[in-house]
Amino acid sequence: MPKPIRKAVFPVAGLGTRFLPATKAVPKELLPVVDRPLIDYAVREAAEAGVTRVIFVTSGRDAALRRHYRPDTELEKTLESRGKVAERDRLAAIVPEGVQLEFADQPVPLGLGHAVRCAREHVGDEPFAVLLPDDLVQAEPGCLAQMFGRYRETGGNLLAAETIPPDRTDRYGILDVGAGGMVPGGLADVRGLVEKPPPAAAPSTLAVVGRYILQPEIFAALDGVAPGAGGEIQLTDAIAALIGRQPVSCFRFEGVRFDCGDRQGWLMANVAFALDRPDFDGIGDELRALLETAGRRNQIGGAE
Repeated sequence: MPKPIRKAVFPVAGLGTRFLPATKAVPKELLPVVDRPLIDYAVREAAEAGVTRVIFVTSGRDAALRRHYRPDTELEKTLESRGKVAERDRLAAIVPEGVQLEFADQPVPLGLGHAVRCAREHVGDEPFAVLLPDDLVQAEPGCLAQMFGRYRETGGNLLAAETIPPDRTDRYGILDVGAGGMVPGGLADVRGLVEKPPPAAAPSTLAVVGRYILQPEIFAALDGVAPGAGGEIQLTDAIAALIGRQPVSCFRFEGVRFDCGDRQGWLMANVAFALDRPDFDGIGDELRALLETAGRRNQIGGAE
């Protein structure tokens, strides 16, 4: 039985340049999807899976993130005095019960692998998870809970995977798992891993997306990798170095992933999560009607 996983690393030191000017003052991970910031969905997903220590890897622009998770008793009192008890309770429950928050510093943005390495002292000598809040997964149970279930069978390193369009391989770490595809819920042994290859050189269209379960040996591997794609320390290069030395598997999770590091993906996530909210007093029906009207209007405009 593999060691249980208690800790999860959240790299959140990025600048969010694709969302400027919105991210000039508000970090990308605090952009809302409906009425919760992106980071909250990822933290809740980790807590659901059983994580008890959350490690944010941040830059010097983390004041807003710290403020978001810091208790605000004055605001809670104000809400209570105005009879907004439900709002007060939601505010008080921002940090899931039993979860401890920690902060590690990434002084210079040198890539995802570098960000993970910056969490070394917090992780210590035990397996851990990595979640990229940009990748918002709509799933029940959550993506990480699904992975934890399979990790108890496989041990080793486990990567979340998704089939992508062939023309997008240069945006992802691409997996070589041999012949055949992967069905949702399926596992495969990883034979190779290439960071952002052009479509003609990609070994498959199976991409690593923002959920990882890693063994502590990844830190030594990160120490040994040279800057890769984009001149950054790539996590995928370090994982590739472990192949043959440790088990490395990939898991095709069940659910829908939204790339919220992209404006279109973020908009789609807002629509999907709003339509899925039973507490919105009919907004789902109103939103569907609006989308249908907009779609008809665009069709008419295209015809003209």
